[in-house]
Amino acid sequence: MVRYADPGVVEWVESGGGPLIAVPETVLPFWAGADGEETASDYDRACEVDGHVGLLPVGDSTALVLGDEPAATAYLPDQAAFVRWRAGDSEAGLLAGVPSAMATAEWGPEVLWEVPGTVLLFDAAWPGTAPAGTEQIRVALEPGRYAVRAAQAQPGPETWLGLVQLRLLAPRRTTPHR
Repeated sequence: MVRYADPGVVEWVESGGGPLIAVPETVLPFWAGADGEETASDYDRACEVDGHVGLLPVGDSTALVLGDEPAATAYLPDQAAFVRWRAGDSEAGLLAGVPSAMATAEWGPEVLWEVPGTVLLFDAAWPGTAPAGTEQIRVALEPGRYAVRAAQAQPGPETWLGLVQLRLLAPRRTTPHR
């Protein structure tokens, strides 16, 4: 069993105040963040997402926006979930509550997200060409269609967290080359 509080086991990413976004690596150059000459930047589009999660077109793919309020966020592969630290005395205490929170959460409606593979989670204000110098988490996902659902949970009296779970529905099929 993974002990999340061990140093280096969980990486957290934070934003400067806006949403985080998970952009497929294949379309990172198409995410302009707060830059751009348009009247509404990509960052503005991300800020308009209502609720805990939403989808935005980026290039020929789609990015997942983790909306609501900014919170330090980690990805736990064994739970297939982003965990958002709303309140808690310690990382160990927060992460110890994740399994019970996942089991008892009141999940919101699912959105369907087609993923071409690995995504990068970072502050939506940054352009996709610049996240190497920013806080980011690289999440290796199997290509396919995912059901994404979100919930808020309180696994302890002083611990609150947000959950965004990814459930692979159908892996992307590849056709063999002849």
